[in-house]
Amino acid sequence: MVSIQQVVLSCRLDKNDEPVAENFRMEEGHLPEDLQDGQVKVHTRYLSVDPYMLDPQLVGGHLSYFLGVAGLSGLTALLGVREKGHVKPGANQTMVVSGAAGACGMLAGQIARLEGCSRVVGICGTDEKCQVLVHKMGFDAAINYKKDDITEKLLEYCPSGVDIYFDNVGGHISDVVISQMNKDSHVILCGQITQYNKDVPYPPPLPSHTEAILKERNITRERFLVINYSDKYATSLVQLTQWLKEGKLKVCETVVKGLENIGAAFESMMKGGNIGKQLVLVSEG
Repeated sequence: MVSIQQVVLSCRLDKNDEPVAENFRMEEGHLPEDLQDGQVKVHTRYLSVDPYMLDPQLVGGHLSYFLGVAGLSGLTALLGVREKGHVKPGANQTMVVSGAAGACGMLAGQIARLEGCSRVVGICGTDEKCQVLVHKMGFDAAINYKKDDITEKLLEYCPSGVDIYFDNVGGHISDVVISQMNKDSHVILCGQITQYNKDVPYPPPLPSHTEAILKERNITRERFLVINYSDKYATSLVQLTQWLKEGKLKVCETVVKGLENIGAAFESMMKGGNIGKQLVLVSEG
């Protein structure tokens, strides 16, 4: 057996108590020296310590939310909008979100409204997703890119042009959206899912006419990496969970049961089979 050090919870907090170091203790544990089939041995170098580790009540008992709205998806949506969107309350701004029925896009549209955008339009791939965005998530309109004429629909739904574009997909959809963006507007370059299986650099190069529009209209388009804003995680999570408690942020999840189905779930997610956050339920306990 191999000796290891482990941290355990030595005593639970009362409802109104604040956590202190004495709530935890170190113990010596043991692991078998030889690995069995299906086992792996890992060496921990860093551990994250975050506010959401205290109390599942932050998310109303929905532990899965820590993988979505109160996790990386929520942080990406909130910090993307705040750091790259340049939302100005009262400025009558319109935001368009591509990949809008995915985990990040669905939250980004709602957050844009909460931050001050007057109009939010989503782009997704089915009529069902469009219905969810408009009737459950509070989007003003949604475009089914598989059947609608994106150019015509954007002209209809964004009569004053596009001021902010939360880009999750890249490719042709983004070229069309950018063509209708206003002067001094902003692209939040979050993802380029249509390009991930292609042998191109990231961010992928744009067509020359799209590059020309960016330059002529002074449109900002900078790569957004949420890990560059780790100093803002704690306050951002507080904001996200507060909106959840107040019912201002709504969550949608697509859950597949069984670890053996993780490959199929990933394939489905990459092809747009999910609405909201794609999850795999490994264990009920």
